[in-house]
Amino acid sequence: MMSEMWTSKLRKSWQKNLPIDKLLPDDQPAYVASWIYVFGVLTLAALGVIIATGIVLSFEGPAWYHTSSAGHFMNSLHFWSVQLFFVFMVVHLWGKYWMAAWRGRRLMTWMTGAVAFVASIATAFTGYLVQTNFDSQWITFEAKDGFNSVGVGAWFTVTNLGQMLLLHVAFLPLILGVITVMHVLLVRKKGVVPPIDAAISGVKL
Repeated sequence: MMSEMWTSKLRKSWQKNLPIDKLLPDDQPAYVASWIYVFGVLTLAALGVIIATGIVLSFEGPAWYHTSSAGHFMNSLHFWSVQLFFVFMVVHLWGKYWMAAWRGRRLMTWMTGAVAFVASIATAFTGYLVQTNFDSQWITFEAKDGFNSVGVGAWFTVTNLGQMLLLHVAFLPLILGVITVMHVLLVRKKGVVPPIDAAISGVKL
């Protein structure tokens, strides 16, 4: 008898660890109505706007968003969605920190969220470098001195616009996207963490 195909094993493992009722639940615990649970969704919503506007900016190019009124609007929408993304993400991370969100075997959920935050900083940093304006020039050459001082300037060349553009548009968003998907799937698998005082009331962690 032939052994099971890898696709069959993968499907069975998926169904065992993340069945459809967990992936797409019909309801949530009552405590999810608290405002602190909203910031994770707001972070994802801001990320969606960032990706959508970023795709448009990538296709149109710097000349469009520097000279066209529609380009100015799209560039501003991209910029301010990034600001909101970080506001929402920081509140989300701090909120989950004070809730001890790693309880109930949710350590990987917490860690992927923290790593996503670090990846977001790197992505936003390269975004500032490729604005192709005076601000980006100033940031670039200040950053160049910083990277040279720690010995990585020859490898991570912030003055190379092509390298920074590729990192910002392709490489770092891909990494951030993968980590974000992992984080959301872990939240679905383990469930949202209950408030600390809910454990006293007998709520399952």
